[in-house]
Amino acid sequence: MNSAVQSLVISLGVMQVARKIPFDDPDVLLYTRIGYVGVQAVVLAIYYYISMSIKKKNDQTVLKYVDSPNAMTQEPGQLVTTTVRDYDLSEVSKLLRSVYMGFAMMGFLHLYMKYTQPLFMQAVMGLKGLYDAKPVQVHLLGQKAEGDLKRPWKAAPGMFGAAAGPQTDNAAVTEAEKRIGGASKKDD
Repeated sequence: MNSAVQSLVISLGVMQVARKIPFDDPDVLLYTRIGYVGVQAVVLAIYYYISMSIKKKNDQTVLKYVDSPNAMTQEPGQLVTTTVRDYDLSEVSKLLRSVYMGFAMMGFLHLYMKYTQPLFMQAVMGLKGLYDAKPVQVHLLGQKAEGDLKRPWKAAPGMFGAAAGPQTDNAAVTEAEKRIGGASKKDD
């Protein structure tokens, strides 16, 4: 079962459980808030630990790939040349931004709109998102960077199909290098 379907099944199950919880009880509401903030603190701490681990390893292996093209334009993807260290740190940074955005959305939904069930749901889904994150699988769980975990990491496929990911084959990289070389020759 792919990750999107698994997330849907888990969220539907958590919604059914959340319906049975009496959130109008102040004690239950307090524990739900504590649970949500606790999960978010654990997620942030793990991402911080992973970023420190990446910096400590300092893997300077060169990584070249062609980024997936923008669907809104006709331009081909851009050539990206980076190191494994910088790539992994940028991926952890993306994960941190998603945690902060989720925290802001939950703040709006709970504090302004007075919804409580999403707190419970996001606490559970935060743990699932942590487990699904590729940097967590590689740097914390110790899985080899092979197969689906080979860098650059492809985005998780959606509900209805595969996601377009970066191209790592030599032909795509060589073609992107030629485009860059041709552009610099035109500028001269």
